[in-house]
Amino acid sequence: MLHFSRWKTISIWLVVFLAVIVSAPNLLPQSTLASLPNWLPKQQLTLGLDLQGGSHILLQIDRNDLISDRLEGTRDDIRTALRDARVFYTGLSSTGHNVQVRIRDAEQIDAAKAALASLTQPVSSGMFGTGSVVELTMAEPEPGLLRFTLTDEGINYRVGTAVNQSVEVVNRRVNELGTTEPIIQRQGNDRILVQVPGLDDPQRLKDILGQTAKLTFQMVDQSMPVEEAIQGRPPSGTTVMYSNDEPPVPYIIENRVIVSGENLVDAQATFDQRTSEPVVSFRFDNQGATRFGQATQQNVGRLFAIILDNHVISAPRINEPILGGSGQISGSFTVQSANDLAVLLRAGALPADLTIIEERTVGPSLGQDSIEAGTFATGIAAVLVFAFMVLAYGKLGVLASIGLAANLVMMIAILTTLGATLTLPGIAGIALTLGMAVDSNVIIFERVREERAQGRSLIQSLDSGFRRALAAVVDANLTTLIAAVILFYMGTGPIRGFAVTLAIGIVTTVFTAFTLTRWLIAAWLKRSRPTEFPSGLVHYLPLDPKVNLMRWRNLAFAFSAAVSLFIAVMFFVAPMNLGIDFRGGSMIEVQAKDGTADAGDVRARLNALDIGEVQVQEFGNAELMIRVEGQAEGGDTAEQSVVDKVHGALDADYEFRRVEVVGPTVSSELAWSGTIGVIASMIAMLLYIWVRFEWQFGVGAIVSTLHDVIFMVGLYVVFGFEFNLASIAAILTVVGYSINDTVVIYDRVRENLRRYKKMPVVDLINMSLSQTLSRTFMTGLTTLFALTVLYLWGGEVISDFMFAILIGVLVGTYSSLFIAGPMLILFKLRPEMFGSEEDDKAVAKAKTAGAKA
Repeated sequence: MLHFSRWKTISIWLVVFLAVIVSAPNLLPQSTLASLPNWLPKQQLTLGLDLQGGSHILLQIDRNDLISDRLEGTRDDIRTALRDARVFYTGLSSTGHNVQVRIRDAEQIDAAKAALASLTQPVSSGMFGTGSVVELTMAEPEPGLLRFTLTDEGINYRVGTAVNQSVEVVNRRVNELGTTEPIIQRQGNDRILVQVPGLDDPQRLKDILGQTAKLTFQMVDQSMPVEEAIQGRPPSGTTVMYSNDEPPVPYIIENRVIVSGENLVDAQATFDQRTSEPVVSFRFDNQGATRFGQATQQNVGRLFAIILDNHVISAPRINEPILGGSGQISGSFTVQSANDLAVLLRAGALPADLTIIEERTVGPSLGQDSIEAGTFATGIAAVLVFAFMVLAYGKLGVLASIGLAANLVMMIAILTTLGATLTLPGIAGIALTLGMAVDSNVIIFERVREERAQGRSLIQSLDSGFRRALAAVVDANLTTLIAAVILFYMGTGPIRGFAVTLAIGIVTTVFTAFTLTRWLIAAWLKRSRPTEFPSGLVHYLPLDPKVNLMRWRNLAFAFSAAVSLFIAVMFFVAPMNLGIDFRGGSMIEVQAKDGTADAGDVRARLNALDIGEVQVQEFGNAELMIRVEGQAEGGDTAEQSVVDKVHGALDADYEFRRVEVVGPTVSSELAWSGTIGVIASMIAMLLYIWVRFEWQFGVGAIVSTLHDVIFMVGLYVVFGFEFNLASIAAILTVVGYSINDTVVIYDRVRENLRRYKKMPVVDLINMSLSQTLSRTFMTGLTTLFALTVLYLWGGEVISDFMFAILIGVLVGTYSSLFIAGPMLILFKLRPEMFGSEEDDKAVAKAKTAGAKA
């Protein structure tokens, strides 16, 4: 395996060269990149919202609103069709998903059915009209009573169409704000994901997205005082609406729409030439201009109302006909509110209301702090890992460090090429992968040491070491890759970024370990012609430390069982401290503008708002973490109302650095998907190990992994740490690391089973554990180096995340040694190898007698 043809050498270094070229723009400022030739790569990593600030908002379309609109439209269609057909009817009403009408004259029933037949005709759906959907079905439960029912497929069709239209409208609105590279995409059947990086004013974005922006021009009914209409019944065909003034001004509005926002072709924020106040100038299309001109000609002297989302913006008097097709909307506008209204009108109205069901906002100052902390911690972790490899393996450690550096560059290059978003957990994933990448080199080098100790030459030992380590490295990394893939599909937001970097790191690790590092070693052998394995600068564990780990297996089982039972009891006695991801609510991080944060004062202010239980915790530099419980009433809209109230109470004295809001709709889904993610990853790894080894290995690995999951959950239960989405990611990361550890040990057990077919399985497992102990120790140590640095200096956003993984790695190493191995004995791996204690003594006596002879 140490021979490389010329084309392989060229291919390896070409890949490394391309990785350097692609990743290099990330080190250059934009001014330098702009001056470079266009044929050179200029793409940089896309930074996540937690690194550069911005907003992540998940919108859900109001399904009931669409159903209500469709039923109202159906009533209007029935009324028009029967009137045109001169069919007399009564009792036109709607309930649930039904609209019904009673035909008065039995002889007109057939004519009514013919007039209404178009309502039940299929409508075109799908691309190029390749499909059709029946929206309404007609039934006659009794003679003369016609009932039209909305079908499920018709409702789904309306929802899907509305979501597609909403994506276009939201896209136009966000782009009008002048933001850079926003992400607006459909998610699921009825949701829209909006991510806007680098946004300075998240509240403005929410205001822009939260309005339907349904604009209408309607006449004001002045036939009676509005106070009488409010106290009694307004005139037929009218509705009482209010303005946005303080206090609101009521108007009696005729239901007939003169012109709607659909007829607008342009809207711009300008200033009134007489008063210099901000106004919104608009212009109609030809149809709108004609209808507006006719209405103003016929109603000179009357008031007409400009209505936005059922609120009267203004109600000016028509002093003369407006025939030019243009006009202006005046009101109590500021420059920004006039601009925002113009944006809404230009973008068009949404087909239905959109509700914010999840919000995650990071201020730009916190994002910059996260970049600096993450970069610093990753650099320190890399230096520690490289130094450890050099200390442990000397010259081979230097070569391995070059491979690790190339591994890091290739990860950055792939992330840049794919356009993947780098989040703070993604930086943690890079550093963690760097620590775990050492594992492949350690497995190889420890195998080389074993081969050399058996008397083979250094070249033979290196060749055999790479060849024999291949299966263990591939199996260990594939099981971790399974966890990363499931984490990607089950996770959300920044957690997906962690999964992406972890998965890419696994692939690049295997590539660099068995191509670049191997080539470097082959070149070193060819040039220096060494005869001995290079010694490190420190003394590490011997190849066979002769530690009888199986002696303590029963004690370890008893300890683990006792702790697991204690955790189970605590789980029911002391409920978990669930974060807002799983129970809904709001989490807001603020920093005092004057450098002095008063938790008691903030708590008092918020308690006065009557928004439920409020927790205020001090941390960092004049910073407070505010947690508000989920609102029992009002659903997702109530959660947004809470954030608005907190802003109003604290904006003057505090800077909002981070806001996370999760409504009840999303929280239940996240809890379910998190649980399924852990279960699915364990099942997938069980199947993989079962196929690659034997069923005892698979069950043993899953029991060992389940042990780690219980201990990790216990960490949150006993110490009261907040359990959120990041906790699920931490558990899955530990699962991947632990299974990696276990698979390496199982690979050695499988190898020894083939070599020592008569050895008692207890002795065989103990020998396998001893042979892999140095690898377990050094891999665990380098990983802990990386994790500890990230925990201490990686920033507040990932400190809890890193601490959980840090403890989990210790637990995973313990379970690999004291749970995974003994489980093979418990499940009677290869029963023919087992013997009674008497048989073992007989074997020992036979060996002793043979030695004396």
